[in-house]
Amino acid sequence: MMLGAVEAGGTKFVCSVGDETGKIIERTQISTTIPKETMSKVIGFFKSYELQAIGVGSFGPININRESAGYGSITSTPKPGWQDYPIVKTLEKQFRIPIGFNTDVNAAALGEATHGAAKGLDSCLYITIGTGIGAGAIVQGKLLQGLTHPEMGHILVRRHPQDTYEGKCPYHKDCLEGLASGPAIEERWGAKGVDLVDRTEVWELQAYYIAQALMQFVLILSPKKIILGGGVMNQKQLFPSIYKYLKEFVADYVYLPELADYIVSPGLGDHSGITGSLMLAKQALQGNI
Repeated sequence: MMLGAVEAGGTKFVCSVGDETGKIIERTQISTTIPKETMSKVIGFFKSYELQAIGVGSFGPININRESAGYGSITSTPKPGWQDYPIVKTLEKQFRIPIGFNTDVNAAALGEATHGAAKGLDSCLYITIGTGIGAGAIVQGKLLQGLTHPEMGHILVRRHPQDTYEGKCPYHKDCLEGLASGPAIEERWGAKGVDLVDRTEVWELQAYYIAQALMQFVLILSPKKIILGGGVMNQKQLFPSIYKYLKEFVADYVYLPELADYIVSPGLGDHSGITGSLMLAKQALQGNI
């Protein structure tokens, strides 16, 4: 079957055509500008193919309540022009095929659970740490959602005693995203993370906040695998410090497996989201949404 996939980000849209096995046949990248311009290019890319379904993993917040009139829309995003944009209805109008729709991080979790680091498991957590922080989860083989989708990047964490930075999040200041996202690193330290590689104190503080979040997720969701992606996690020196702090915070209260095998980089590399979006298309075609 021929499927389409969209990984819709605040900076770029990655579009691909592939099949039900996750194989990518063709892929393109489109800048995220205004909806009319970006979506016309997305639609133009897909018009060359006889697609059976399209899956969209989108930046958010988004409306995934299928009983709601606003289902399939990007909602309260700060991205200019995209507030309340009906991305699913726009694609349905053009193609008249099933459209799968979820968050970009839930799509990435689905990709990793199907073809990546969590393959064969019915439970995993995918966290992206980059421009923002978000997480998607698979629980008992299904994407986690309730009233809405998870927003785990905005949980509150304990501030490090020596950290006086107010936080970058425009909504909460010192939530996890406000303290540990890429822009927070740059604003706190005066340079991008890639230029701070040798500054041990930068990554120790970063690991301190990430490990706090992981403790909460482990205690609440008990995932069988945790996958850490996003640009910040390209700093591989973070992993040992995250393991160290997580052990310290958990304090042997619950069982933790070997952390180097439990908390890992994406098995699909940069393709987690687009592969998961193909799987969203497959689910939509099968009515399994």
